Amino acid sequence: MHADVQLYLQPTFFLDYNTQEVADFAAAVCAGHTTAAAKATALYYAVRDQIKYDPYDLHYSRAAMRASSILQKKSGYCVSKAVLLAAIGRQQQIPCRLGFADVTNHLSTARLRKMMGTDLFIYHGYTEMYLNNQWVKATPAFNLSLCTRFNVQPLEFDGTEDSIFHESNTLGQRHMEYVRDHGHFADLPFEEIFAAYGKTYPKFFENFGGKKTHDFSAEAAAES
Repeated sequence: MHADVQLYLQPTFFLDYNTQEVADFAAAVCAGHTTAAAKATALYYAVRDQIKYDPYDLHYSRAAMRASSILQKKSGYCVSKAVLLAAIGRQQQIPCRLGFADVTNHLSTARLRKMMGTDLFIYHGYTEMYLNNQWVKATPAFNLSLCTRFNVQPLEFDGTEDSIFHESNTLGQRHMEYVRDHGHFADLPFEEIFAAYGKTYPKFFENFGGKKTHDFSAEAAAES
């Protein structure tokens, strides 16, 4: 393995796979799997479906963005879930890094769009995993039950091809459009991301204040 890839195997403040709960979770998910691709696939589905997607779970807290905290809550938004996947991937000796892109999301709920003031989701997070000598993108954000409510085909992952959001849903309507790529990072660029959030979504933080007062899954079910 190349020396520069070793950087993406280290524990960090946010990717704290050296904590017991994260290490135990990764080990349990990968039990019985022998190849890196099989382990990566199992880890992906564990994060996708066992950690509920919640865009309202967003507030300025370094502690809340640690993999151990996300695992304990069993919920998080796209960046949170990417952090957890990267952490447990590294725990299983799979080099992982974080990637970010601005995307337009045409299938968010009316309440969320009103609070955000836009359908542009900046710093949408995903994980890149180094498998078979190449970086492969994995996006574990939307859990299966939520995809069903939104009529969105759930993203699958097999460890060999990129898994990124579809441009349209199962009804042929616009779903996601990638607008800008922010590149990849060895650790979560916390301050950079939240500074951008504050500028882009002032109404969200003013009205929401980081307190969980809404149920995204219930909103999605009601609107669909």
